[in-house]
Amino acid sequence: MTVAQTAESFVSRINWEKVDGLIPAIVQDFISGQVLMMGYMNPEALEKTFSTGQVTFYSRSKQRLWTKGETSGNVLQLKNVSLDCDQDTLLVKVNPVGPTCHTGTTTCWDSEQQEESQMVWLHQLEQLLAGRKSADPQSSYTASLYARGTKRISQKVGEEGVEVALAATSGDKAELICESADLIYHLLVLLQDQELSMSHVIDKLKERHQ
Repeated sequence: MTVAQTAESFVSRINWEKVDGLIPAIVQDFISGQVLMMGYMNPEALEKTFSTGQVTFYSRSKQRLWTKGETSGNVLQLKNVSLDCDQDTLLVKVNPVGPTCHTGTTTCWDSEQQEESQMVWLHQLEQLLAGRKSADPQSSYTASLYARGTKRISQKVGEEGVEVALAATSGDKAELICESADLIYHLLVLLQDQELSMSHVIDKLKERHQ
């Protein structure tokens, strides 16, 4: 099935009369699960989203199609679109390029008033660790690990794995939590060192589960 055929089939399932020709589209980060923004789509906007792979809305203020990031460059790369059970709301999962909100923040909702989910926090930690690659090794422990190379990072993962096992064997749950945190941190650094992320690991777990 071609992209055009997929789009046509999907668009036809929507109850356009019920939504007066504009369907709400909730945009969610594909990796972290964080809700980024909400916009509206008409059939043309949805079809363009499918054909270009970049999320396009219908701007009610400008009265025209509007591709997110057309001026800022902060586009939303489409991963998938799903329709709710009433056929009147879309969930659009994306890989955002840059901040989504026009104010320069990751999400259009006040992040200070939100309780971050654990997956969102983990994703933000990964981004922080990735940013340490170019930092001065004297400025942070993470940067010093990158500077010392893959062999040293791998060694730390092995050491922390042993510490986790010892903590579990001793029955010290508080120590097990601390050592597990150390292990996960060093594993995330190792993945970043190899140009990988936890999402690649999760994909493999999902593949095995199936």
